[in-house]
Amino acid sequence: MSDEESGDAEANGDAAEDAADEEITVESLRERLEAIEAQLDDAETESDLDEIEAEIEGLEADLEAADLPEPDDEDEDPPEEEIEAEKDDLEDQLEEARGPYAEDVVAEIESAIDEIESSEWTEAGAAELATAVDDFLDAAGDELDQSFERTGEETDDLTGALEAAIDGIEDAGLDADEDAETIAALLDDAEALVADVEDAETWSDLSVREKLDHHGFYDVLDHRKDFPPEWHALKVFEKRGEVDKILIALDLLDSDFMEEHCLEALRRMGPEEAVEPMLERAQKRDQDAIEILGKIGSDEPVDTLVEYIEGDGNPGLQKVVLKALGEIGSDEVTQDVADKLVSDNESIRSRAARSLGMIGDTRAIDPLADVLEGDDSDTVRASAAWALVQIGTEDALDEVGQYSDDRAYLVQSEAEKAL
Repeated sequence: MSDEESGDAEANGDAAEDAADEEITVESLRERLEAIEAQLDDAETESDLDEIEAEIEGLEADLEAADLPEPDDEDEDPPEEEIEAEKDDLEDQLEEARGPYAEDVVAEIESAIDEIESSEWTEAGAAELATAVDDFLDAAGDELDQSFERTGEETDDLTGALEAAIDGIEDAGLDADEDAETIAALLDDAEALVADVEDAETWSDLSVREKLDHHGFYDVLDHRKDFPPEWHALKVFEKRGEVDKILIALDLLDSDFMEEHCLEALRRMGPEEAVEPMLERAQKRDQDAIEILGKIGSDEPVDTLVEYIEGDGNPGLQKVVLKALGEIGSDEVTQDVADKLVSDNESIRSRAARSLGMIGDTRAIDPLADVLEGDDSDTVRASAAWALVQIGTEDALDEVGQYSDDRAYLVQSEAEKAL
């Protein structure tokens, strides 16, 4: 290196050192903010924006390290707070200046897919969806010089076509600078898709009356003899045995009056189709639903119901459950029901005895005989006698037949049936 070059290098080094040692002031920071703002106005590429981001980060680091003076007036904001606010504003402007990117387009399409998959669409809404997806596929295909088509009308067909469009966009390798116009157009198309999907008619958009009408609930009303008209329709559906219509009304009508009549209809019908919706209600300890499950007689609810007879916390619920278990008649719960024969509650003991008679399991003969012999309540003893008669085997009838001259008329009356 020549002496001249050596001198230049030394001078540059001194200048850099002087710059590094230069005091950071409010004025110098404001000047840098103004310079960054001017750069942002002139920026044309993502590379320009990256440089500006680096400038902002450098200013932020210097601001944190600076020892700026406190304001003379206590009511004034500290200068670093004002500069921090201006820096934050520049960061927001920088973020707005970036993009759009292909990822933004993909995010919008994925949002539309999520909405399509998570909503329940009416027939009209499904047709509107198909149109929205077709419009987007055509527009995206034109922008990318590709062809996107759906293969059918179902939800999976629509989302599958949109996922194919996502693949096409990602494979195109769009650059934020070179393909800015294409990306912007695709983003407009994707945002229009999201808006159209949100506007399409979903099941939740309909009123209760519209939902019932959609299911043909009012088609049976040649005249409206009862009020409300839904009650008249309910009677027709019960007479016809159309359980699905009754369950739809129960689900949709927010009316205690109609709920009561729907449940009464199901209680009279005892339809197998009502097991799942009644079991769902029974899990919330709905006694009407438990009664209906007993009338249906399916074994499916047994495991759920038997849990409700543990302890003595809710006698009213336990009596309903014991009756339902008896009507279902599963011998899997014989022991659980027999355990209630020693309950402190007289009405529960009586109900348990009758439930055992309805189940008809011969394993209940001995515990029922013990109740008949030793329970303090004649009502409970009469229930045990009734249960033994219902079981009806020779052993059961022999046990109860011994009480044909019992002191209690109720017990005597049941025992005479065994002779």
